[in-house]
Amino acid sequence: MNTQEHLKSVNDASFDVEVLNAERPTLVDFWAPWCGPCRAMGPVLEEIARDYEGHLNVVKVNVDENPKTSLLYGVRSIPMLLVIREGEVRETRIGMLPREQLAAIVDRNLQ
Repeated sequence: MNTQEHLKSVNDASFDVEVLNAERPTLVDFWAPWCGPCRAMGPVLEEIARDYEGHLNVVKVNVDENPKTSLLYGVRSIPMLLVIREGEVRETRIGMLPREQLAAIVDRNLQ
């Protein structure tokens, strides 16, 4: 089974359409394959994506492959998570988060 079936990868070219113009809030994960904490967040993000399916989009942006978007959002440390709603950053978190904290952030931004 693909453990990332609910997560979508976006890139510099698709970010505006997939995230800024999305009809629902989006949780954006800035990450890199060499980042241990980023990889550890994968299962948590998959759970959130599955649990909030239909209410929240969860996308991943590889910082090494998408420098334009990473620079635009000031990514200096990863993992970096953004909640974007109606084209605006509503919340930013840097570092690993337990599922409960991430769910609380999502709940707060779905209201």
